[in-house]
Amino acid sequence: MSKGTITKVSGPLVIADGMRDANMYDVVRVSDERLIGEIIEMHEDRASIQVYEETSGLGTGTAVESTGEPLSVELGPGLITTIYDGIQRPLEKIMAQTGNNLKRGIEVPSLDREKKWHFVPKVAEGDKVVPGDIIGVVQETEVVEHRIMIPPRSKGGVVKSIKEGDFVVTDIVATLDNGEEIGLMQKWPVRVGRPYAKKIDPDMPLVTGQRVVDALFPLAKGGCAAIPGPFGSGKTVTQHQLAKWADAEIVVYIGCGERGNEMTDVLNEFPELIDPHTGKSLMERTVLIANTSDMPVAAREASVYTGITIAEYFRDMGYSVALMADSTSRWAEALREMSGRLEEMPGEEGYPAYLGSRIAQFYERAGRVVSLGSDEREGALSAIGAVSPPGGDISEPVSQATLRIVKVYWGLDAALAYKRHFPAINWLTSYSLYADKLGKWFNGNVADDWTDLRTKMMTLLSEEAELDEIVKMVGMDALSDPDRLKMEAARSIREDFLHQVAFDPVDTYSSPKKMHYMMTLVVSFYENSAEALAKGASIKDIIDLPVREAIGRFKYIKEDDIDAEFEKIMARLNSELADALNKEEDY
Repeated sequence: MSKGTITKVSGPLVIADGMRDANMYDVVRVSDERLIGEIIEMHEDRASIQVYEETSGLGTGTAVESTGEPLSVELGPGLITTIYDGIQRPLEKIMAQTGNNLKRGIEVPSLDREKKWHFVPKVAEGDKVVPGDIIGVVQETEVVEHRIMIPPRSKGGVVKSIKEGDFVVTDIVATLDNGEEIGLMQKWPVRVGRPYAKKIDPDMPLVTGQRVVDALFPLAKGGCAAIPGPFGSGKTVTQHQLAKWADAEIVVYIGCGERGNEMTDVLNEFPELIDPHTGKSLMERTVLIANTSDMPVAAREASVYTGITIAEYFRDMGYSVALMADSTSRWAEALREMSGRLEEMPGEEGYPAYLGSRIAQFYERAGRVVSLGSDEREGALSAIGAVSPPGGDISEPVSQATLRIVKVYWGLDAALAYKRHFPAINWLTSYSLYADKLGKWFNGNVADDWTDLRTKMMTLLSEEAELDEIVKMVGMDALSDPDRLKMEAARSIREDFLHQVAFDPVDTYSSPKKMHYMMTLVVSFYENSAEALAKGASIKDIIDLPVREAIGRFKYIKEDDIDAEFEKIMARLNSELADALNKEEDY
């Protein structure tokens, strides 16, 4: 254990001499208040420390003590439903001790040391176990079974003793023949990715129930996505929707430097929301990391690493995990501030030159994997990061560094948000590099014409953008009838399909089957109308078809009634188009 003294304090950066025996990324305790910090640079015996708490009042000559251990998180029963700060301190426990004011240097265990958990063994004495093997389970919440695993750095061996019963997280539940003791809890350094047996090609979608995402720009399980957008365009609401409805068994939500009211929304909403997959509260499968903008800047970096390490731990159990980071721009701002205080050579716009590699290291920890262990279970960690470029300018360094890594880009558009079109994901600038691969899954599991319908819709939307330029110059009357029909069909796609009301109890989530029906309706309207138009039907009669309102309102039909309603609307569409054609022939 190394002890030194402070020679300089510059905001969250503290310089200490006499730290010769300390190592990079060691956790240190600063002053008598025992503020938590982490060594981020070493020059001989001089350590540069980023302090994760308020440093006002610190002076030179104050003692600094290294713990000799890297910044680590406690992993075990009790993670789910808990609200942590950026360095995994349970905020509710702290509030019970100190009230509403967060005291500096307070030490509260991350996992409750008093609560007892009922442990049920899954292996017997004499069984051979290897790192990653599940030796038993604890029912953490009604919907999450917490699987107790042999730690990745264990040597493994033969189970000498194991017992069922009620234990606290620090108790030993099993011993191996080599003397190793296995408890309910393990620790893992946050900057090191947890190991796995092998990575799997991501070829299954993370179904989110959001039509613009699943139908046009799908994300694979184990994939990475970015949501850049200007202030007010709906980044946070989009992430809330994905956290609520994504087909993931565990949700880890990181509020990284966001406003306190946005985290408050999460804390108020999630416990009340009924999870469609389980029928229980959404908080029963959620871990929250609440790092708000008024908390110390340096803790933003810790919060993203803390969140992804917890997510990897549940992935190793064989769960599909969705990680939301809102927003990585605030983390980058913290890196920029620390880099400036360290007097490093700045890169573009003052960000450190290593910004791209840090963001890449974070997103690379996502993936669909075969976990360690003899049972070869499969887990997935999907990472979705919001980016907040100033003024929505995605040419800035954080957006560009993110886009070089992620495979899905959901570009939020201020113009769409001002028109109250939500989700405000721009269909002309967004993309998904998983679309072709996942199209095969949708074709095989939902409907064999899924990819064909998606292509037709994307074509209509891009042609509408071209025609819109002509309309702006010379007016709608200058367009030919087929082009006017294209404009109407594209409007139907935008307003009836892509527009989705997050606060409507029915429209907030659409199953892939319902999405396919809606895609079929809007594409059938266009194709059947184009055929009627070619046979002499009037464009005005087609545009005024009463069935168009029924197509628009299909999104509000409950899942139980969609089959009958779809058949009814398709029959009406064909009947009304036939009537429009007969009307012209009568003339």
